[in-house]
Amino acid sequence: MNNELTLLFKALSHPIRREILDLLKQASQTTGQLAERFPDLSRYAVMKHLSLLEKANLVLVRREGKYRVNFLNAVPLQELYDRWVGQYESKLAGSLVMLRDNLHQAHSEKGESNHMEQASPGKESTTFRIEQEIVIQAPREKVFEALTQDVQSWWQYRLAPAGVKSTLQLKPELGGTFIETWGDHQGALWGTVYYIHAPVEIRLQGHLGMKGAVNSSYIYQLEEKGDATVLKLSHTASGYIEDGWKESHEHGWQELLGKFLKDYVEQGQ
Repeated sequence: MNNELTLLFKALSHPIRREILDLLKQASQTTGQLAERFPDLSRYAVMKHLSLLEKANLVLVRREGKYRVNFLNAVPLQELYDRWVGQYESKLAGSLVMLRDNLHQAHSEKGESNHMEQASPGKESTTFRIEQEIVIQAPREKVFEALTQDVQSWWQYRLAPAGVKSTLQLKPELGGTFIETWGDHQGALWGTVYYIHAPVEIRLQGHLGMKGAVNSSYIYQLEEKGDATVLKLSHTASGYIEDGWKESHEHGWQELLGKFLKDYVEQGQ
């Protein structure tokens, strides 16, 4: 953990690297596209900055043909916040969280959507893609079991009406459903399993709380890393995408996997 924090602080210490993260927050970019944004730097210098960001797990690289596409991975920043910032502002945060929850409840009572939906009217686009990685200190089999069979224990978002208790279930089998049920004959379909190779990979398709003509696919890949597991998320969505949905889902995944799932597996919380 100390080595990871050292790398993280080092990666964030340089203004060029922080600017690269700001650019990737807006959209994924190839290495060539990023190099063009820094005309005063050589391509080699930009690649060195990217290499350090990749080592700190702040940038994820996915090869698409002959191109290296760079994605922001904000999960380590959330972990940094939880470790170094959150605990020092807990008293203030407590009252703010209470205020936030009250506001969320008030909005829900007015029929507004939950955090993962963010269904406010906005400019339509065509697609978005999210790539994230989380390191969980547990065997791969345990992480896969928590990710699928124990989803009720850590998946905090709900599509049920405010104040109504619901149950989540994900069947880790081909054609298995990820559903939420409440009341009598009421519920929602979060996704359907269309590929599974337990405990290495599972792929689902589903709206994930988005409304309208949207096609969404999210993939979990689990890699062993010593005594730990690297959980890789890839989420793509296309169709009538509204403003804010990408940012909403980026934060939602970061919280669900990087905090709720991680805490559940590592600490039983």
